Amino acid sequence: MPRAVYVLAMGIFAMVTSEFVVAGLMPQMAQGLAATIPQIGYLITAFAVAMSFGGPLLTVAVLKLPPKHALLALFVIFLGGNLLAATASGYGVMLVARLITGTAAAAFFGVSISLSAQLTRPEVRGRAIAAVMNGLMLGTLLGLPLATLIGTRFGWRAAFWAIAVLTALAALCTIAAVPRIRPADDGGNVRRELAAFRNPRLWLVFATSTLIIGATFSAFSYFTPILTEVTGISAGTVPLLLVAYGAATVVGNTAVGRLADRYTIPVLVYGLILNLLFLTGFALLADLRLPAVGFMLGIGLVGVTMNPAMITRVQRTANARPLVNTVHSSFITLGVILGSSIGGLAISGFGLRAPLWVGAAMAVLGIATLIPELAGRPKPGPASRRGELDRSSSTVT
Repeated sequence: MPRAVYVLAMGIFAMVTSEFVVAGLMPQMAQGLAATIPQIGYLITAFAVAMSFGGPLLTVAVLKLPPKHALLALFVIFLGGNLLAATASGYGVMLVARLITGTAAAAFFGVSISLSAQLTRPEVRGRAIAAVMNGLMLGTLLGLPLATLIGTRFGWRAAFWAIAVLTALAALCTIAAVPRIRPADDGGNVRRELAAFRNPRLWLVFATSTLIIGATFSAFSYFTPILTEVTGISAGTVPLLLVAYGAATVVGNTAVGRLADRYTIPVLVYGLILNLLFLTGFALLADLRLPAVGFMLGIGLVGVTMNPAMITRVQRTANARPLVNTVHSSFITLGVILGSSIGGLAISGFGLRAPLWVGAAMAVLGIATLIPELAGRPKPGPASRRGELDRSSSTVT
């Protein structure tokens, strides 16, 4: 695996840490910005909305740049957004900073995933994608608690300064480790990039990804109140369980990466079925500690960890270029928004177990979107699968 792949993961680690840092510092930020807790919560939503809608537009803007130059340009934009957040004089400035960083993060995801496909052989691209996406998993497992610790001890602004330093370090590593890539002959042609979206199968693939992530985040967003108020676990123990959940996502992501190239659709089918079982079991047995914790960790193993298989499926359906990958990231983010918001609405009417049932329902819908794939054309052999990905690759110079 080229070391550049791990450098790309480092950049994603910085961006995911920035995405979630607000969640760990809500009281401090509310006091420092003279805002309410719900207003601070909207900063998380603003980041997600910027990823969904701003990311593809920024990707179009950097299409004509060589991939390495595009990454560095996105680093500069993201770094500027974090510096603005660290020095924000009020809530409005912070909101703008979150929109800037969310837009840059989504575009960075798309370019990084595309570049990982160009840097690796076809038979190991699933593993390469998993290595890059481990930046996301580690951002949840390590980045969020570390940023929260820094913000708690030295003030919330210090957390954003720390992320800015990490971003600058990742950019320097990118300069040193990421090779120059010759753009494809049609690189930068927006019309050609947009042509991929005329394929109706691609939209069904996007829908599957949205539902996989939505099912997971409907539950994940409310783990803390479910575990404390339904399961009866102490508030002091919940952070340790969330760390264990994060470790489960790293394990699951690595395993899926090993399987994604050869067994893309089976991984998605079995992953959704297992997630459905874990979500349903959690909903039914949430008042029992051992089963509840076991089902929570199971969701960690087969939820967001489906990313390598989801991305591999998208690239085989369309191509591995940045715009397709960024739009796919937008649909994944849409799954986060839908899962957390629908789950929250369900709580008011049906109680704290409701988000788990919402997640189970979304998992069922996700399985339904895979039926045409299972009932359709025969699976391509290794050679044809390799050809599909090779057509979307560029040459390393």
